[in-house]
Amino acid sequence: MKHYSVLLKEIIAGLNIKPDGIYVDATLGYGGMSKCILEKLNDKGLLITIDQDEEARDYSKKLFKDINKNYRIIASNFQNLKEILDDLHIEKIDGIIFDLGFSSPQIDDDKRGFSFMSDSELDMRMNLDNKLTAKEIINNYSEEKLLEIFFSYGEEKLTKVITNKIVESRKTKRINTTFELVEIIKKATGANYFYKNHPERKIFQALRIAVNDELEVLKSTLPVAIERLNSKGRICVISFHSLEDRIVKQVFKEYSEVNEMVKGMPNIPNEYLPKLKIITKKPIVAGELEIKENSRSHSAKLRIGERI
Repeated sequence: MKHYSVLLKEIIAGLNIKPDGIYVDATLGYGGMSKCILEKLNDKGLLITIDQDEEARDYSKKLFKDINKNYRIIASNFQNLKEILDDLHIEKIDGIIFDLGFSSPQIDDDKRGFSFMSDSELDMRMNLDNKLTAKEIINNYSEEKLLEIFFSYGEEKLTKVITNKIVESRKTKRINTTFELVEIIKKATGANYFYKNHPERKIFQALRIAVNDELEVLKSTLPVAIERLNSKGRICVISFHSLEDRIVKQVFKEYSEVNEMVKGMPNIPNEYLPKLKIITKKPIVAGELEIKENSRSHSAKLRIGERI
């Protein structure tokens, strides 16, 4: 099993790790970043990792076992960050990372249905206990709802013709597999547009976001993470498409500026002062060598904030 942790050196440096600190990897995956954090912690430090994927958790347990025992692997989604920390009786943390990309083994696993490059059931669930699948959305959602999902989450300009073709096709035969959906997208857009613009990438992205409710979860969890940081604690977020990056940028901006209600007042109450210092004025991106070694890193953007 091969998995590359994107911007690994940059995120570990950006986290500014203290050996006795408490850190959270909110998106454990296959443990590459967590392993590096764990190696920097002493006996007083603690690493909390979160992932809803059982295969990823099992793999990471084996990866960590010879480093040290100062870690917890939590079977959950990072949307439950507050409850997870409360259950562990942890009030404040010294750093947290969110790697919003899907790990290579998850994408490459034919059974998961994330990739349009292999034929499999239309699934796309990160948490296999969830009932909603991509197949359910494609076959049962209304045309209006599909339009909204594809346009909002995929930003594909031929959304309407693709949606029309999907709705037309499912009237005669249920759409069950990734290749069936890819073929419908190709017929809807025409071969020239399809091979030049790859609309299937955007449609699959939109479906994945909808199945896992990714953007709403991100929007609600980032403020929780910032509030739980100790002074000088760091939050590091790697996003892989503009929708995610826009949310990260907006939340960081909101927490790094004086509240609009009190801006200009001579004595601003502490609760209205900025809570975050933005470390990365522009997002950090992968270099040529990393992109050459791992093509999935080409769209990665890392933003880092520090709690004031």
